[in-house]
Amino acid sequence: MKNIFYVAIIAISVFSCQNQKIGFVDNGTIINDYQEKKDVEAKFQEREESFRKRADSISQAFQMEAQNTQAEAQKLASTNRKKAEELMGGLQQKQQMLQQQMQFEQQQLTQEFQTEIDTLIVKVKDYVKDYGKKNGYTYILGTSEAAASVMYGKDENDLTQTVLEALNAEYEK
Repeated sequence: MKNIFYVAIIAISVFSCQNQKIGFVDNGTIINDYQEKKDVEAKFQEREESFRKRADSISQAFQMEAQNTQAEAQKLASTNRKKAEELMGGLQQKQQMLQQQMQFEQQQLTQEFQTEIDTLIVKVKDYVKDYGKKNGYTYILGTSEAAASVMYGKDENDLTQTVLEALNAEYEK
């Protein structure tokens, strides 16, 4: 009786495995070659370059101001040491404030970029999930150079280009 039960379980397992449709995608290729990601990166590179130019401009203006303040403080040092120290102290405070402002803006830019990339990754995952449902896949596995969860797969089960082309086509709409 037990043998019949085990044979039935094995038969069901074999039969159910034969009906499964499995594919895989290379996560790195899909994300890195997805046009929307390239556009997000280009947008943030422009913003980063604009930030750098503005920071350089502010830095140059501050350096000019610092030179003028130091020259004025040196003149005052012989007659009014306290006033010279106040000038230099104010200069240091302004420098710290500018550095903090630039650091804050840089962090904000980095955080905005990461938020957009995270949103894009969720969008890609959702797209692959919907693609699998619409095309009758039981599983679509993900792999990449860093985490190779698919060690081998037949080329006909590699959905990377198919999904990437569909994603890019949808993005262009």
